[in-house]
Amino acid sequence: MRLGSVEFEKRGAIALVTLDEPGKLNALSAGIREGVTASLARIEADPDIRVGIIIGSGEKAFCAGADISGFDFAADAVKQFIEEIVTFLASPESCSKPLIAAVNGMAFGGGFELAIACDFILASERATFGVPEIKLGLLPGFAVVRLAEMVGRPKAKEMSMLGDPISADEAVRLGIALRTVAPDRLLEEALAMAEKIAAKPQMAVRMAKSFYNRGLGGDDLRAARDGFPFLFMTPDAREGVTAFREKRKPKFS
Repeated sequence: MRLGSVEFEKRGAIALVTLDEPGKLNALSAGIREGVTASLARIEADPDIRVGIIIGSGEKAFCAGADISGFDFAADAVKQFIEEIVTFLASPESCSKPLIAAVNGMAFGGGFELAIACDFILASERATFGVPEIKLGLLPGFAVVRLAEMVGRPKAKEMSMLGDPISADEAVRLGIALRTVAPDRLLEEALAMAEKIAAKPQMAVRMAKSFYNRGLGGDDLRAARDGFPFLFMTPDAREGVTAFREKRKPKFS
């Protein structure tokens, strides 16, 4: 079933959600966001679905991040974009059923954030992770309120201030991903894990997610929604995004 730019497939108690714009490295276009949102709603509403898997189509990318090709720097547009994107990236946390991100390539920016909002990450040995927004004069609006809890403050600061990617092995060492998997076995391993979770008592599974996720989605996300529009309005952000579009090195002031 096609939902926006996402393929949604139900395999018994498992929902397979495939981000399907490989030509754009599955960047978070309006079609991808629409499809993920609709898929999560179906997972939530279908009593037969017990676990969801999110994966990217193609071999290069799980999701390369936000699609900024047509970004509008008008104040109202920026505020609306931040509201929508932070809410979207947090949506896997609010799904009552467990979600597995099967990361088969690059997971950068919003793609990285979508993955860490899921309950588990299985990483292809070729996967890479990162929050490169600093190279555009920006910061990751969702990861900035989640990453420190996962990897510690110094490492979160390093990743956010340098924007350098990390390998799948490093992601496992830091506790971002559960384990690495051979690329040709990633989906198989994700399905096997999903089947194991689906076989467990579902009330207990949902309560485990609810308890471990308690406190998420409060003042920290509100602060991100309120504060980040100002960052987008800086000259450095305009220069960073413009340079990215023009495929040149930015000249920050």
